[in-house]
Order: sequence, then structure tokens, then C-alpha cells
Amino acid sequence: MRYNPSTETRKPSNYESLRINIGELLIQGRQEAARQINSVLVQTYWHIGKYIVEYEQNGKDRATYGSELLNVLSKDLTREFGKGFGRSNLYQIRQFYLNFQIIQTLSGKLSWSHYVEVLKLDDALEQQFYIKQCERVFRSSDDPTIRQSDNRII
Repeated sequence: MRYNPSTETRKPSNYESLRINIGELLIQGRQEAARQINSVLVQTYWHIGKYIVEYEQNGKDRATYGSELLNVLSKDLTREFGKGFGRSNLYQIRQFYLNFQIIQTLSGKLSWSHYVEVLKLDDALEQQFYIKQCERVFRSSDDPTIRQSDNRII
């Protein structure tokens, strides 16, 4: 059979529907992938925080005065794994574990960025309120971004 460009490029009558369905599927897949990645990242950071607390603090709230662990760990992890392990981020990861020591209490709907915002709040009741508000927003929206949830809550 001879190639005929006019028949090959002709779109089926329901092509628009096909394109829309594929587009929606791609969007849903990407959103679900982002949710899964965020969930795994939050759990990983929780475990890293636990390791740091257990190593440096032996389960206590405060490290020994003058401990250089976070500085040294930051340099080593950055060298081995790249960006994302600055001293301040490791400090936040440690604080994350100290504030949420029971992993089952973590919300699967919140990203690491949300928890960073939560950690800025001093009061545990405020933290829980912010978490519940974020969860409420996400029940009504598929967009898991900190900016959007902040705008809707405040």
C-alpha cells in the first residue's frame, strides 16, 4: 500500500475528545506523582530528623552546647547528595522530628514546605490549626502548593 499523507494526517472525528482525555490523564498522573514524592520526602526527612536527634542528643530536646554535628553533616551530605542539606535545613529537619515524634500523626496531604511553615509557629495548638486548615483546603483543591493554601487560609 502506498503512503498517502492526506489519509495519515486526517484526525478522527473524536480527536479532540481523545486529546482532552489524554491531557487530563497526564495532569492527574503528574499530580499523583507529586503527592507521592512529597509524602516520601516528608517521611524521609522525619527519619533523618530522628537519626540526628538520637545521635546528637540521645533523645533529649537540646544538643550539647557547641555541637558541630549539623555543620559537619551539612558539608558531608551536600558533597555526597547535592543541594538541600544546608545547616538550616538540617536544623529544620531535626525540629520537625522533635515537634512530630509520632510519624503516624503526620498528614499525607502536606508537603515539606507546609511543615517548614508550621515549624515557624511556636504554639502546638497553632501548628495543629494550620495543619487542619491546609488539609481542609486540599480536600477542595488538587493543587498541593504552599502559596495557594496560604492564600486561602489567611
